[in-house]
Amino acid sequence: MNKSGREVVLGVGAGIAAYKACDLLRRLQDEGYQVSVVPTPSSLNFVGSATWEALSGRSVYTQVWENVPGVTHIQLADKADFFLIAPATADLIARIAAGRADDLLTNLVLATTVPIMIVPAMHTSMWNDPATQTNVATLRQRGYIVMEPAVGRLTGADSGQGRFPETSTIIDEFSKMTGAKKDLVGKRVLISAGGTREPIDPVRFIGNRSSGKQGFALAQAALSRGAHVSLVAANCDMADIPGVSMYRVERADQMLTQLEKLFAASDLVIMSAAVADAKPKQISLEKIKKALFGSIELEANPDLIATLTKKRRDGQVIVGFAAETNDHMISAQKKLESKDLDLLYLNDVSGGAIFGSDSTTGSILDRNGAVIPVDEMSKDTLSHLLLDQALHKLG
Repeated sequence: MNKSGREVVLGVGAGIAAYKACDLLRRLQDEGYQVSVVPTPSSLNFVGSATWEALSGRSVYTQVWENVPGVTHIQLADKADFFLIAPATADLIARIAAGRADDLLTNLVLATTVPIMIVPAMHTSMWNDPATQTNVATLRQRGYIVMEPAVGRLTGADSGQGRFPETSTIIDEFSKMTGAKKDLVGKRVLISAGGTREPIDPVRFIGNRSSGKQGFALAQAALSRGAHVSLVAANCDMADIPGVSMYRVERADQMLTQLEKLFAASDLVIMSAAVADAKPKQISLEKIKKALFGSIELEANPDLIATLTKKRRDGQVIVGFAAETNDHMISAQKKLESKDLDLLYLNDVSGGAIFGSDSTTGSILDRNGAVIPVDEMSKDTLSHLLLDQALHKLG
């Protein structure tokens, strides 16, 4: 099977800390991982399947008797690149150590050959019990990564070791296991996002349906890999990303002005914004009455990518986006060449697809002629794939 390197099975044990795994799932997605959640049957007493399906965007099963034709325990095991079991109760750890296979999660553990990380969470007395300590030692001897639980407040009034670690601590340990690197440290990444709006009068404008979700996902991904990130966002509803230099604009000329200020110092430039091709020659300072609304005389907006690529310096990498509804590949190849881009992401927006969605599908085109098909995936995951390709260009 051709794996993406970013498929994770998140196993969830039946502990009160199961609710904290919801945040862990979200943070894994922020890191660009695609996550399939496999809860134990008892864990559904804490967090139900509907919650996991809503957060992951995938079907959730707990038993091998569900989706029998799909042979779920083999399918998920083959697809996964990594396993993360969090929280893991004393019972779940014991069952894994004994090689039990009495629910879907423990079947998957036996069926997989990929790295497995376990995050225990239980009462201090259960963690310190010789049986639990023996089981943990057994798993570590087999090559499992078993985190030490945190020390702190437990269920009720008790405190001690056994608390579920902070999400950031788990992500850090998981990144060590997966080999995720801060491979953009020292690099400056400039990203455009959203859709520009060209005013007609105080209430009307020429615009497009771009939400900016892809640009924000790219900014988050680049930040997580250590880059200094600047995001020029046009008409996006998302909140500022902590750690990213944010610049909010409305029109194409405003976006160009800001991009030109930041362009020369940038190592990687990703132009994911949808820029209006034209704008009204005259902007009315008053709302135009309906009866007077006849025609609008337009003039072309500057070509932002073409303007910037003419000023590129040696070593800069520039990535463009193309949203097409017909003659997709031909149009994309022409844009790749005419705009002097290193990479271009092409997506088919027929019928309004992609805009506003959390997922995407398309193709990555390389100036050397390579075409990488992109099956449907989250925009977070695509962001990391694009950054992987851009890193090759950066050397």
